Amino acid sequence: MKKLTTLLFILSVALFGHLSFGAKAEKQIGLQLYSLRDDIGKDFATTIKDAGAMGFAFVETANYSDGKFYGLTPEEFKKAVERAGMKMISSHTGRGLPSNPNDANWDEIWQWWDQAIEAHKAAGAKYIVTASMPKPKSLADLKVYCDYYNQIGERCAKKGLKFGYHNHDFEFSKIEDKVMYDYMIENTNPKYVVFEMDVYWVIRGGQYPVEYFKKYPGRFELLHIKDHKELGESGMVGFDAIFKYADVAGLKYPIIEVESYDYAPKKSVEMSLQYLLKAPFVKASYAK
Repeated sequence: MKKLTTLLFILSVALFGHLSFGAKAEKQIGLQLYSLRDDIGKDFATTIKDAGAMGFAFVETANYSDGKFYGLTPEEFKKAVERAGMKMISSHTGRGLPSNPNDANWDEIWQWWDQAIEAHKAAGAKYIVTASMPKPKSLADLKVYCDYYNQIGERCAKKGLKFGYHNHDFEFSKIEDKVMYDYMIENTNPKYVVFEMDVYWVIRGGQYPVEYFKKYPGRFELLHIKDHKELGESGMVGFDAIFKYADVAGLKYPIIEVESYDYAPKKSVEMSLQYLLKAPFVKASYAK
């Protein structure tokens, strides 16, 4: 029996080249679906199936609109993702404020959020993440957004979801005398607002992810694991140090995002996943 098992293993490698595609992932790693945006636009069903076959455990969406995900109802989307062997963990979406918040139609804004929260809950999401925001001109303007995010987070919490904010690099510039990102973390309620740190954009902003983990422990439940292109190729991002301090960060869900490619998107995404699957510094799971 042992010889037969070994023979089957050798034949599998010979036929398929590797075992990751179509094999059950040994590590709980997610994919931001924006990474495969062109493929999804052409063929959603096949792209989702392929992502699951690569070995991803969960996904984060980037296409919520009017109660639907990629044109599917929450129930249809949930079924498609689960059929591919994955789960939906989070989603990038949001509703900005007018340049003058006093002009905001709050009834309309909260109606939008109530629909979004219900749709995400039906799709099986745990988090709703705002992907970006306009850069405020003053700390007073930024405080308006922090208060807004606290209110969204409280609304999400009542439905069993969490609300988060995803950074780029501009959040590491100063507004008046304060680094914008620091101000946001310090002026949002940890009970209602988490942060999805994009580690690549932190580096591009001239900062270090680990220093933020130490300064604000437990605030970073989601991490965008990203490089200039495929993971580990540029040498810009110290992924070993990032994962070494994952518990300090409060990490629960590492999510790969690939925005630029040296290869076809699916190949670049799978290369990035393989980098983490093979990395000895990445644990099997971070969810508590």
